[in-house]
Amino acid sequence: MGHFRPLLRDHDITEQQWRVIRALYGHDGLEVTALAEKTLLLMPSLTRILKILEEQKLVYRSTVKGDNRRKLIRLGERGKDLYKKMAPLSEAKYKTIEAKIGKKQLAELYKVLEIIVD
Repeated sequence: MGHFRPLLRDHDITEQQWRVIRALYGHDGLEVTALAEKTLLLMPSLTRILKILEEQKLVYRSTVKGDNRRKLIRLGERGKDLYKKMAPLSEAKYKTIEAKIGKKQLAELYKVLEIIVD
């Protein structure tokens, strides 16, 4: 994360907030439980993060049609704009890491991380 923290600080966003934005981008909303699973965030933390992101107008909540108890979280226009601004910069950081350790070792690292997460 040391490679990414300056980028996140420059855009006034936390690691967890960026994980939420990345998870939501390209989806027409995710339910909170699915978002928690996708981001590997505990529900109390995600609830707090979503509150902040809503206050910043980066995400918004809507009700699932036919079930008012279920909520969908969607990226707002500001959230989409932030993603589009940060994604290429983040990708450049990944390329730097790949250049340092090599494509094969990076692939192995991803495999190990998947085992740990599952």
